[in-house]
Amino acid sequence: MPERPRDAAPGGTPDPTGRGPAGRLPDRVTMPLLTLVNDQALDEDYVVAARRRRDHPGPAAAPGGGAAGRTPRRAAAVTVTAVAVFGVLLATAVVQTNQDADVRDAGRSGLIARIEAERDRVASDQELVAALRTGSVDDEARATALSQDLAAEESRLQRLQTTTGFVAVRGEGVRATLDQAPDAGPTSQLRDSDLALLVNGLWSAGAEAVAINDQRLTALSAVRTSGVAVEVNGVGIAPPYTVAAVGDRATLQADFYDTSSGLAFADLAARYAFDFEIENATDLALPAAPNRLQRLRSATTVPPSDPADPVPAPSSDSPSSAAPEVPQ
Repeated sequence: MPERPRDAAPGGTPDPTGRGPAGRLPDRVTMPLLTLVNDQALDEDYVVAARRRRDHPGPAAAPGGGAAGRTPRRAAAVTVTAVAVFGVLLATAVVQTNQDADVRDAGRSGLIARIEAERDRVASDQELVAALRTGSVDDEARATALSQDLAAEESRLQRLQTTTGFVAVRGEGVRATLDQAPDAGPTSQLRDSDLALLVNGLWSAGAEAVAINDQRLTALSAVRTSGVAVEVNGVGIAPPYTVAAVGDRATLQADFYDTSSGLAFADLAARYAFDFEIENATDLALPAAPNRLQRLRSATTVPPSDPADPVPAPSSDSPSSAAPEVPQ
């Protein structure tokens, strides 16, 4: 049944003024714009759909009222669309999976390469550490050998300084006092040769340092008679003479009488009635030799052939090669 225009009068004739009953304005004027647009859009859609069915009638409706003829076609279209969409999704998934696999393979290869590189670096570092450890052991061995050589050289230097009079020394030994007889004549007085016999006997017995009246004896020392006095290192000394010798007090005195110089001195002391006494001492202090006797004018040092023990230490069994012989 065709609808009546909204602006028509109750009798079916349109109101020429455009107003409704009792002069009321039409809905398109009084209705809100949004509501009017929605209503008119729906009405026009219904009108267009009705005209399309009227102009192009389709097959007869099914008993249930649905369009049975269009259902298979629509279902087929939906199926084709779904299959197409599924195919696209499947293809996309396959491509993405292949790309991910390539990425994973590349990442795995890179990771393996990095692991191998790190292993090589660690192996290289371990070899370096082993080499450094070996070098450290070698350096320690060399340092130990150098320390031993240094200790040997220091010991050698100390022995040389002691026997040559370069340093003051202190230690045990023997002390001998010597004086001539009170009534000694000119021929029975003490001479420089008598003191030389005593000193040489002490050197031969193993003395490490000797001094006469605090004058340290060295290889350059001289004991000389000057008039009625005796000079040692150029310094005049007078009796009684005190001869101090640093060495092993347990053997030094006994070994003195076993030497040829010691026996000769003992014979002179008895013959000319020298006042001679020798005794052990626990603490002797001997000064260093004068500076003028410590300088080498013509001689130069020679490195030893055996640095372990280049100069034998003085002992009671054999006289020291470094012990100076005092001229008699």
